[in-house]
Amino acid sequence: MHRPNTFPLGLRGRATAVLLALATFATVGLSGCANGGDAPVGTTLIVADQQERLQSALRLSGELDKLPFKIEFANFIGGPAVLEAFRAGAADVGQVGDVPPIHALAAGQDVPIVGSYQTDPKALKLAVAPGRSISKLADLRGKKIAYAEGTAQQAAVLKALTKAGLTPGDVQLVRLQLAEFLDAVRTGQVDVAPLIEPNVTRLLRTAGASLIPDSETSGIYTGLAYLYARRAVVQDPAKAAATRALVGAFVRAWQWTNTHREEWATRYYVEIQKVSADDAKRIVESLGTYTFPHLDQQLIARQQATIDAIDAAGELPKKIEAVDGFDLRFDAAVTEAVTASGAAFAPAAS
Repeated sequence: MHRPNTFPLGLRGRATAVLLALATFATVGLSGCANGGDAPVGTTLIVADQQERLQSALRLSGELDKLPFKIEFANFIGGPAVLEAFRAGAADVGQVGDVPPIHALAAGQDVPIVGSYQTDPKALKLAVAPGRSISKLADLRGKKIAYAEGTAQQAAVLKALTKAGLTPGDVQLVRLQLAEFLDAVRTGQVDVAPLIEPNVTRLLRTAGASLIPDSETSGIYTGLAYLYARRAVVQDPAKAAATRALVGAFVRAWQWTNTHREEWATRYYVEIQKVSADDAKRIVESLGTYTFPHLDQQLIARQQATIDAIDAAGELPKKIEAVDGFDLRFDAAVTEAVTASGAAFAPAAS
């Protein structure tokens, strides 16, 4: 199968979301087997992707070919753009980090979580600019910290402050785009920035740069990502069946990356994302083994803790409850796929 020709886009406003998202759809016609359950062959799901990541995992693992319905992929830049596409009815399902669903709830959008994966929480580091003496979270007082609303990095910063007994008023939150974090911290425009690979390694090539130790930052980052869908999609019998099939394929595809790390690093990060082979290896190693939590009260409680951290900082317009952002019926699809593929629901005990 050829790779769909999609390209990234940013969205500003509902009309733009509709026009641009529709313009970048790549329809993949698929014939398949029983993975789709009772999803009619004529059903189409519009899947919001970022950097062709989910599409690539599904395609390279072979899961895309097994789905007995059509998928139209649209590639977006960031969770807020995916959320705008949902609002405009220009996407049915999307993969994002754990914070965009929180902002969806706060905005009154009904887009329940239908699947999840967990990567290594230590993948996110608090990076320190050259020449700064910051080795503990308590040292953050008065410092300039890179901050991007609506991202997992936002929640990590707020949790770090709470863990240190600080408030946002005790530091200077410098609002930037995620793509600006690395240059901002290595040039000293900010004192601290939350980074993931390959930017962690790139920063440490800068003389005098450092990281706050993992022992200090434990618990500030969940490593969670979600698959979520519009409520109208999961209420439609045909699209709900297709979504169940997609949840199973989502689990199996990411499990495939666990067992094909070198191929995934080369074919996605090197060939598609154009990073170096060394950086690709670092990214894959930093994320660790993907696991797939049950959609249950424990996961809801974890999401509520992140909501509470953002709310305590005054960054949400109203009180929201994590339970309102899940559709637990899809746990059956998660359970079946995890069990059949040899994946795990949780990381192995260390």
